[in-house]
Amino acid sequence: MPEIGTGTAVVEFDGHRADVWLNRPDKRNAINQDVIRDLTEAIERVEDREDVRAMTLLGNGSVFCAGMNLEMMFSADHDEHEEFHAKLRELFDAIEAVSVPTVAGIKKAAVAGAFELALPADFRVIGSDAKYGLRETKLGIFPSGGSTQRLPRLIGLSRAKDLVMRSDFIDPAEAERIGLVHEVVDPGTVDEEAQALADELATRAPLGMTRAKECLDAAFDVSMDEGLDMEHERAVEIWDTHDRREGFGAALEERDPEFEGE
Repeated sequence: MPEIGTGTAVVEFDGHRADVWLNRPDKRNAINQDVIRDLTEAIERVEDREDVRAMTLLGNGSVFCAGMNLEMMFSADHDEHEEFHAKLRELFDAIEAVSVPTVAGIKKAAVAGAFELALPADFRVIGSDAKYGLRETKLGIFPSGGSTQRLPRLIGLSRAKDLVMRSDFIDPAEAERIGLVHEVVDPGTVDEEAQALADELATRAPLGMTRAKECLDAAFDVSMDEGLDMEHERAVEIWDTHDRREGFGAALEERDPEFEGE
């Protein structure tokens, strides 16, 4: 795996899929300053590749991510925490802003900061044995890496309050039932299932996927009329394209389409 920066993140490209790996397996991929910096660079490299149509976020080793480094969080003073939090927000925002569909593969554990790391992804695949949830209100703080804003948009305000304020684990099957994760899979298959979902998404028309994601992400931030206007504008933008003609042509000819992203 080609490492990035200090080596705490890795990015690989396989066809139209990009795999971004947390790479601190000896530390259960716990998040520190190096991880934030290297993951941010990995996301930038993915966005620089025009051939990428889907991205996964995975953890090297047996665990997706054990969350924040507790010793670092305990010893950080006010200024250090403020700088760390700003960089963390930049990373989470960068994951959310990736132009192609993104899939997080949650194996064994995604606790506290790791739980929040997976929230900006478009899809979450989780192992049936994973420890998944928050713990911040048991540590004298509250989850401030996006949980108070992203969770209500994903699962509704009442369920978000339950997860944030109680800061406890949620069973993967229950997480799937309420729409927090998209698929529960057998332990030991998480990375492969996440990659398979990304590969499936990569077969769809890239222009259509990108424009659909833009509209969906704006749905809770604009009025209905503004959202419908945006939807119409994006649809018009891609009507006179090779991919639109190819998609309809392939359907009429009963064959698989060959999209080019133009």
